[in-house]
Amino acid sequence: MVRKWSIPVLRWALGITFIWFGALKVADVSPVSDMVASTVYFLDPDWFVPALGVVEIVMGVGLVLRVWLRPVLAVIFLQLVGTFLAFLLMPDVTFQDDNPLLLTTEGEFIVKNLVLLGAAMVIGSQVEEDEETIPAKEGV
Repeated sequence: MVRKWSIPVLRWALGITFIWFGALKVADVSPVSDMVASTVYFLDPDWFVPALGVVEIVMGVGLVLRVWLRPVLAVIFLQLVGTFLAFLLMPDVTFQDDNPLLLTTEGEFIVKNLVLLGAAMVIGSQVEEDEETIPAKEGV
């Protein structure tokens, strides 16, 4: 029973997380908006942060509805890997006393993206299995 429901629950949990985080950015109430704006300082935060929020909502909806999972998972991968730029561009915000072993709250927020990345990889591995087991339609 756990095997049957684990991937759908993981997909829904990740989807809801992205919808929620994205909605906070669109509504301009996200606690990480300033960090996002500082990380991509070369883009205007007035449009970039809400646009990122819309992308996150679309990713979440794609996960929940199981629509275009391969492209959605590719964008999730890029977005999550992009969050780690903060460690390079803003070490004073992500590390305590310039020590890479001592994370700030912001640093911990970013490191948790490793779990989200792992979840996306697990979901992606299931997508490949599903496609391999679905027989090809004749005449198409």
